[in-house]
Parts: sequence; C-alpha cells; structure tokens
Amino acid sequence: MQQIINFIIRNRGFLLYLLLFSIAFGFTIQSHSYHKSKFINSANFLSGGIYNSVNNVNEYIHLRTQNELLQEENNQLRSVLYNRPDSLQNTFIDSSYSGISYKFSPAIVIKNSYSLSNNMLLLNRGKRDSIQQDFGVISSKGIVGIIDNTSKKYATVISILNTTSRISAQLKKSNHFGSLIWNGKSPHIVQLTEIQKIAPIKKGDTIVTSGRSAIFPKNIPVGTIESYNLDASENYYTIHVRLFNDMTSLEHVYVIENKDVEEINMLLNNPHE
Repeated sequence: MQQIINFIIRNRGFLLYLLLFSIAFGFTIQSHSYHKSKFINSANFLSGGIYNSVNNVNEYIHLRTQNELLQEENNQLRSVLYNRPDSLQNTFIDSSYSGISYKFSPAIVIKNSYSLSNNMLLLNRGKRDSIQQDFGVISSKGIVGIIDNTSKKYATVISILNTTSRISAQLKKSNHFGSLIWNGKSPHIVQLTEIQKIAPIKKGDTIVTSGRSAIFPKNIPVGTIESYNLDASENYYTIHVRLFNDMTSLEHVYVIENKDVEEINMLLNNPHE
C-alpha cells in the first residue's frame, strides 16, 4: 500500500494531467455529435477486432472437435450415397436387387508405411468399434485398403500399396474390370491388370471400384489412367493408374462394413443349398 501511495506522490503531476485530459476529452465527445460518432466507431472497431481475435483462438482450440463433427457428417452422407440403388448396378449379384446396405465408420490413421513392399496402416478403431477383418477402408478421395487384423482398440490395414493386395476395379466409362495391384515402385501409381484388349481406354480415363466383391461398393474412386501397355500375349492391357489419394499423407479415413456380407458369402459358398 505504501508503494502505491509513494507512486502517486512521485507522479502526481502526470496523473493530474491524465485526469484533466480525460475529463476534457469526455466533455468534448459529449458536446459534439461528430466527435461522439467517431469515438463510437473507433471503439466498435477496436472491440470488434478483440472479439474476432478471441473467436479465432477459440476456433483453433476446438478445431479437432469440428473436424470430428465434419468427418461424422461426411460419414453419414457416404452411407446415404453408397446405399442408393443406382450405385449398385452391375455388382456381383443381380442388379435388380437393391437391398445391400453399407455402414461407414470414421477412423484416424495413426501409422502409415508406403516405402516397403508390403505396406500397412494402423487405425485407432478396433473390435470395440465393431471393426472386423476384410472391411474396406477409403478416404474422402478414394480407396485406401482392406482391414487385415483387429485388436480391442486398433486395426491394421493392408494398403493398396502392398504387393499382396488384389482389389477388383474397372474403367468407369465402359465397365471393363480387372485386378488392381501394386508393382512396388511409386507410391502414387498402381496397376490395373487383365483388362481385355477390346476395352476402349485412353489416358486420363477414370478408374473406380467394380463392386464385384463383398468389400467395396461400386464406383469408389481409385485414380486416372497414367499410361497403359499390352502384356506379353498382347491380349490384355496393364494400365498404370495415378491414385486420387496421396497415400503418403493419410489421416482421416472411413471403414466400410457390408452388413449383408455373411448372407452373401453363405450363398456363394453353398450355391445348391
């Protein structure tokens, strides 16, 4: 308290000046409408800037929560999109059937390899989230891989950048389909094999999933044709596909569950029962 008193005594001239200046400034603003409006506008500008800065900080702090909400919303939209009857035409069962249902669950990639021959990913979802082996995995841009194994809280994924991976894919414009594989070279390029020579293809054409398996719905994006060549027998094309996904920087993904897979597999494995 004594220090405060000493400060006031030492600076009494300056403090008196500030007091009188503030009083005079207040009277000037109150008695002149022009000065009053300018002061109010300046105050609003200053307070608005402060509130905007505070709001930006709050938005940054809650950014992860907002991302999770957006991912969940995208998840719901994908469930609607890939459960539409017209997205299931020419699948592995009769196209008149529209009862296949897919469930999409958001997940985050916590580990990702892309420079090995047999690359894998690790997700933060597992058995407690109803994730099982052979579920498909995609991102907002396209196909990622297939669930290989699960624990209580985590799941491993066989990446499409894995030399053991085999996924059915097709030309979007003609429905000619083949096997999507990886030759172990570029993390941006995969190969679509067994495409018949009669298929009309050109550079830039889009490749999508074919729907001819119980894992992925039809028409999930894969990439575009970078180049192509005939195999040794000159009967089939090997197409080099530039992926829509950047497999070197994955974070948010979606796990796909075909809710009818058990019934479909039972029917395919026991066709005469």
